[in-house]
Amino acid sequence: MDILRTPSLLGATLTMGLVTGAFALYAHAIMPGLKTTDDRTFVAAFQSIDRAIINPWFMLTGFVGALVLTLAAALTQLGRDPLPYIGAALGLYVVVVVITLVVNVPLNDAIKAATDLNDAAAIRERFHEARWAAWNLVRVVASSAAFVLLAYALVVHGRSA
Repeated sequence: MDILRTPSLLGATLTMGLVTGAFALYAHAIMPGLKTTDDRTFVAAFQSIDRAIINPWFMLTGFVGALVLTLAAALTQLGRDPLPYIGAALGLYVVVVVITLVVNVPLNDAIKAATDLNDAAAIRERFHEARWAAWNLVRVVASSAAFVLLAYALVVHGRSA
């Protein structure tokens, strides 16, 4: 267990940073950029981006990786000083995962399923762009806080090692 403490915490911090960056990129560049496009471009571009992001690298180094490695970091730090920070980060990231699965993924799936781009205005309206963006901002804030907590857990871990 000792040999896994540092690598799991480093991995958790790295993957949390990567997934936070992906959510932030959507909030700061992708969605504002798409917001200015016409309906057909919005739908087609969002469909392409969403299909591209669902790949093994993103899942491993980001979305699922952050969850698994933060859980592993918590388990390897049981009874140690960094645990409260890792536990709080894990709790925040579980909230992010739930938001993703309950809000963002169903909206993504609905827009991906749309095939008749002649009806792009209706597809975009049903997508609820503002709702998607608002919940993504919650993901940005929660995962950013989780990243900071994990970074601080590394400091605490270093001090106690």
